[in-house]
Amino acid sequence: MALWAAIVVPFAHRFKPDRWYARGLSVLVLVFLTSYPAAFAIRAFLLQPFSIPSSSMVPTLQEGDYLFVSKMAYGYSRYSVPFNLLPVDGRIFGAEPKRGDVVVFKFPPDPSVDYIQWIVGLPGEKIQIIDGVLHINDVAVGLDDIGTFSSDEFSRAKLQSETLPGGVTHSVLNLADNSIGDNTRVFEVPAGHYFVLGDNRDNASDSRFSVAFVPYENLVGKALRLFWNSKGTDYSSRQTLNGQASK
Repeated sequence: MALWAAIVVPFAHRFKPDRWYARGLSVLVLVFLTSYPAAFAIRAFLLQPFSIPSSSMVPTLQEGDYLFVSKMAYGYSRYSVPFNLLPVDGRIFGAEPKRGDVVVFKFPPDPSVDYIQWIVGLPGEKIQIIDGVLHINDVAVGLDDIGTFSSDEFSRAKLQSETLPGGVTHSVLNLADNSIGDNTRVFEVPAGHYFVLGDNRDNASDSRFSVAFVPYENLVGKALRLFWNSKGTDYSSRQTLNGQASK
């Protein structure tokens, strides 16, 4: 809207339109009436940008990242559209998320807060962390040391590659051995819920802690692609999300 105003207003006095809808103010009104609803519809039902304010998903997502999230990937719930404009129970046009999806969801204890993490546990599965290794139904997932990770916040943290069942591989960060989240009880994922983890395993509030199990209804959408970082951090190698499936 600001761009349209900058273009139209300075030159409006130079034209002598003979139609009401060609006059400067009318043009601005028409642009507003057509562009704002379209932008709202795209944001509510198709794609919505989100920003990353914390380090819980480092190294996959870093502070200052901006990304697009598909709102139609899993259908729509009452949390999909702002201002409670879709007061439905459950989901409509629903599709089940897959293990290895990076998802935006409403924080179960406080749905006004958005979280973003990996889905690692599906309904009916048993999840446990033993010595820092994710176990699904009593089977350890692949976890290999691949080097170190350094940033303004982290100095030579251990970088590991985790391979989930189905072949999705992504990087995780290990800041310290024997941290509070490295050994957990067995979590049995209830029907209609999911178990999520952050990549910064020693500094993420996820299903091991306050997030607990994420209801299907709380899913907002599937993270697709990074498009900017406000802090100037390079994101070219991280643009496409949801890991790499082995062939």
